[in-house]
Amino acid sequence: MGISRVFDIASRSLGVYQRALDATSHNVANASNPDYTRSKVILATERAEPIAGGEWGSGVKVQDIQRIRMSLLDSQTRLYNSKHSDASKRSDVLSQVETFLSEPSDQGISKLTNAFFSSWDKLSSTPSSIPLRNDVIQAAQNLTTKIQNVYEGLTQTKMDLRTDLNDNLTELNNGLKNIQSLNRQIFEARSADQSVNDLLDSRDKAIDDLSKLANLSIGFDDKGNANISIGGAFAVDGSNYSEFKSDVQNGQLQITTSDGSAKVTLNSGELYAITDLYTNTISGYQNKIDTFAQQIMTSVNQIHKQGYDLNATSATTSPNGEDFFSSYGSGILKINPNIAGDPSVGIASDPRKIAVSSNNQNGNGDIAVKLAQAASSKAINGQTISEYYSSLVSSIGGDKQLSDQNADSNQLVLDQLGVQKSSVSGVSVDEEMTNVIKFQRSYDASAKLIKVADEMLQTLINMV
Repeated sequence: MGISRVFDIASRSLGVYQRALDATSHNVANASNPDYTRSKVILATERAEPIAGGEWGSGVKVQDIQRIRMSLLDSQTRLYNSKHSDASKRSDVLSQVETFLSEPSDQGISKLTNAFFSSWDKLSSTPSSIPLRNDVIQAAQNLTTKIQNVYEGLTQTKMDLRTDLNDNLTELNNGLKNIQSLNRQIFEARSADQSVNDLLDSRDKAIDDLSKLANLSIGFDDKGNANISIGGAFAVDGSNYSEFKSDVQNGQLQITTSDGSAKVTLNSGELYAITDLYTNTISGYQNKIDTFAQQIMTSVNQIHKQGYDLNATSATTSPNGEDFFSSYGSGILKINPNIAGDPSVGIASDPRKIAVSSNNQNGNGDIAVKLAQAASSKAINGQTISEYYSSLVSSIGGDKQLSDQNADSNQLVLDQLGVQKSSVSGVSVDEEMTNVIKFQRSYDASAKLIKVADEMLQTLINMV
């Protein structure tokens, strides 16, 4: 009876330390895996057995293979993942906007606006000069072309954002489907008393990835399922998951569930950055471009109509100046085709129709002087036309700088959290090799104990 118990305890011990070595080896193998959470072998005394009125020890057992993870670090990492992705996306998009603004440069709207009003000042000195009149038309064309290019660039940015959103929603939907599958696998493995540590690592990685897209609300039920909602809408649990889609309503880019029953209200993450940039930021820039161009058209037309052009005769008693600009809409500021021409309908340009005389005298340039002075008129919210556009450029630059600062500061926090997470959950090769030696010696001792028991058994047999 005694020798058989020695065999039993020693053989159980061999199995325990073999399992401990397996777990330690798994740690070492994943030492360079940033998504791996180290496991710690928790040993405990096996339950004693009552024999002959007393209790006899039964050896050692693996009580648990504990996954070393700190939930606070997880929640903080996911929070700052969301904030960092939000700021980074804004920074990337605004960098593109700054590129096609071309400010400050000779090809920017600021310089072209100044050049347009300066062309009127030059014309005022020689009102009858056809070359100077052509210069006015050319300056106007340069300005209107740039305004159109900038507006189209903003429109294309919104289209690109819509595409990015759909791509990210595909990633989101696939991620939620994956988490629901992992929830099921974790439940089934636990029900079968199998290790779930690697499955938990996979699920944590999937949740971390989704946290970059949107702000998540995460909870865990008594079955170990991760229950997630996004922006107030159900996303996934142990049985089901939602799919999300994008939609534009009244100029607002929004995210809803696939059946449209719930609208997602976000406050951080790349998805929030995209929807906010599309709905508010970029649209706001376009509105300011509209105000800028419309004010140029209004200011110039009001003054230009008060003048006489070179085609006016001595019998003309009232100003015959037409609108210099014919229309504006969606970034397209059109010059009057009677002045600039329109090859598409066979209208040739006629610089003589530029009206700059206030008294029907060809040498008079009073209207041109007024048009040049319009540049310094406080026409928009107490600002000149140029000042208004400059404030828009400054606003874009300020938004870009703020996004850069937020991205950098959030990245700094993520780096610090990463260091803390590594110190808690990361694998220390030195520590694991120490455990290998410890478990190996225990394994060797258990094997020697079996050998001793075998020798004792042989002695008994030989005595018979």
